[in-house]
Amino acid sequence: MANKNRELKNILADYAVPIVFIGLSALAIPLSGFSATYLIQEMFTRLARNSFLVLSLLIPILAGMGLNFGMVLGAMAGQIGLIFVTDWAVVGWEGMLLAAIVGMPIAVVLGYICGAVLNRAKGREMVTSYILGFFINGVYQLIVLYCMGNIIPISNPQLVLSRGYGIRNAINLTGVRHVLDNLIPFKIGTIDVPVATFILIGVFCLFIIWFRRTKLGQDMRAIGQDMAVADSAGIPVERTRIIAIVISTVLACFGQIIFLQNIGTMNTYNSHDQAGMFAIAAILIGGASVSRATIANVFVGVVLFHLMFVVSPMAGKELIGQAQLGEYFRVFVSYGIIALALVLHAWKRQRDKIEARRNLRGE
Repeated sequence: MANKNRELKNILADYAVPIVFIGLSALAIPLSGFSATYLIQEMFTRLARNSFLVLSLLIPILAGMGLNFGMVLGAMAGQIGLIFVTDWAVVGWEGMLLAAIVGMPIAVVLGYICGAVLNRAKGREMVTSYILGFFINGVYQLIVLYCMGNIIPISNPQLVLSRGYGIRNAINLTGVRHVLDNLIPFKIGTIDVPVATFILIGVFCLFIIWFRRTKLGQDMRAIGQDMAVADSAGIPVERTRIIAIVISTVLACFGQIIFLQNIGTMNTYNSHDQAGMFAIAAILIGGASVSRATIANVFVGVVLFHLMFVVSPMAGKELIGQAQLGEYFRVFVSYGIIALALVLHAWKRQRDKIEARRNLRGE
């Protein structure tokens, strides 16, 4: 009986966040007044829009590097690709593919830089990648705001600010809007299902399952479990960690392109910030932790997080007459869940160190 109680407590501790969000959703959905058809359509759309970005977080977690706040570097690379594709007026799936081709080498370079920096900050990867994101964001804004149209030729006047250089705050992605989502038209009643996007996400999930079984994937798992032991076993720890971040950054580049083709417009200077923060919040809400995450955590997290995004404004309006309550709640959840995860991770590491010292003393 004691073992069963302990197991139950462990399950509740591991899945406390998704359980709380399921409870909140159960309360908020009736208050919002939205129909089941509307909510199902929204969940299909948001799953297709966000899942690829959230999945890009899995590989660094496998390698023991925690939540990759540096994924925003890949998102910036994807946005640069979309800027050039819009300027060159390449439309359709060819435009999306070209944006990925342009963004990929930029993402590889940024991922390598990020991985090299994180190797200098072992044990502090998350805060380091977060600060590095701010630094690279400054470089990105310098290029986009001052170099494009000035040093880097931009011929489309609709992209350039009135002063003659610098990219506008909002870009209309008409040429690639819903290109992937509508590639294979499919309806269930009145609900549109983005089949091609889900096929691509499914292929990516299969890639992650296969990758974990490869030698490189096993090396990353070993490094995530114990870096010192992995190094003693002859695994090139630093190179493997860099590869993990490069893969994550490239996948975030592709994910941001998928995200923005669904939105149809791009906020040049802020879209990448929101993508990174919301992706990390979603995977944590799905039951993942800093050191453990699965594909199931990704999809559960995206559904729960974005379900609250949809219903919380209307639920807040019904409760107190202010839809703004829901907006505040969404911001609180996004940052609060990340802060909670980092605090719990630090507490667990400290507890493990104390336990290890006790074992050494034979207590």
